[in-house]
Amino acid sequence: MTIQVDEDEQDPWIVLRIRGELDLVTSPLIRKRVHAAVAGGRHDVVLDLSAVRFCDSSGVGVLIAARRLMRSCGGRLRLILPARGAEEGAHVNRVLAALGVRRLFDVYADVPAAVEDEARPLSA
Repeated sequence: MTIQVDEDEQDPWIVLRIRGELDLVTSPLIRKRVHAAVAGGRHDVVLDLSAVRFCDSSGVGVLIAARRLMRSCGGRLRLILPARGAEEGAHVNRVLAALGVRRLFDVYADVPAAVEDEARPLSA
């Protein structure tokens, strides 16, 4: 597997730092980690994708499923995209934009901004 996930608690947020490639092979692991967080009573999740160098449609599917899960339980999902994530340059952002789903997500510049309740997401 070409992915690594580290977990960090920053009450009330759980931060999942994902490194590597988010694809057909690795997406089920991310889905499992998000479900485990919710099952453990955590309804505020940050997915830090800043170290993800590749994302295919199955990876996007996991992000959309995570968003749906968090909304269904009254939780919040925030994303951190790779460097220049709010611009056209980053691969993950280009994939989200190409599939027309970038606007569905609240994207933040970094973990400190994402876990700050008063912070505003970056524009789509």
